[in-house]
Amino acid sequence: MADWLPGEHKDFRRRNNGVFMTARVLMYSTGVCPYCIMAERLLKAKGVDVIEKIRVDLDPQQRIEMMQKTRRRTVPQIYIGDTHVGGFDDLNALERAGKLDALLQGA
Repeated sequence: MADWLPGEHKDFRRRNNGVFMTARVLMYSTGVCPYCIMAERLLKAKGVDVIEKIRVDLDPQQRIEMMQKTRRRTVPQIYIGDTHVGGFDDLNALERAGKLDALLQGA
């Protein structure tokens, strides 16, 4: 289980091209999910060093909890700060729209 859940505060500051990225990132994932891997790659390319992962394939109760919180069954399910972003397609759409950096900066 991750040591951080949406709504809790923890310092996840990191620097990306001279800009501090302050938002926490939590991702519900599985060990063999290609979209989880792509989401992690995109986040790391944006300078996110710490991604709190909850492996729902290892803990069925966590999958139930994820489905209750997000109302979705698929992984990844990504939170940036207290914002539920959704899955990889949603994360990538934010990046293409130029909105991901602001969200990662906690703006």
